[in-house]
Amino acid sequence: MKTLLHIDSSVFPGEASSSRSVTAAFRKTWEEQHPEGTVIYRDLAADPVPHITAAAWSAGYAAPSERTPEQSAAFAARVKLIEELEQADAVLIGAPMYNFSIPSTLKAWLDSVLLLGRTAGQTPSAQGTPVIVVASRGGSYAPGTPREGYEFVQNYLEAILKNTLGLELDFIVPELTMAPRNPAMSDLVPLYEASRKRAFEDATTKAKTLAERLAA
Repeated sequence: MKTLLHIDSSVFPGEASSSRSVTAAFRKTWEEQHPEGTVIYRDLAADPVPHITAAAWSAGYAAPSERTPEQSAAFAARVKLIEELEQADAVLIGAPMYNFSIPSTLKAWLDSVLLLGRTAGQTPSAQGTPVIVVASRGGSYAPGTPREGYEFVQNYLEAILKNTLGLELDFIVPELTMAPRNPAMSDLVPLYEASRKRAFEDATTKAKTLAERLAA
């Protein structure tokens, strides 16, 4: 049986969130392929991970016998998140763009699971695990667009997930999600609709392909 770690970070619920809608489509297809599998789900908006503290950070570099009670408790919370990542056969992350970057709740999760000498370093413990990131955004930050230089979501997550944690990274990018609600973007609605359709198709295709690959 395969395990999917599914993380959502949008502050908006259900279909009001583009990233949640697409991750839900991916998960639905995944579960159809793995009806007896396991899904570990974390909603970082409803149940946020605490931002990293000095105790949680320093505990990662202290011997267990030398940790204070505060460090031990904080580190145990980090280990729980790390073990969820390590036992996953695949990871699904909803990462909407807020003010040109990822939600702070997702950053808090990353700060907790990134542990030098375990998940990061020469031999990352989750190295090679495939991760699909649904990186939704209200506008377009694709190469050649006026705001290309403001794209700090994919660049940052590639640095952390791929280059630091050693995960096998792939993106689905629903863009122009503000077009239906912003009169100034009304001319972009057809492009938004095409992007949304493509995102759902990608979610279904990638989920099925990945499930088949892991089952082989």
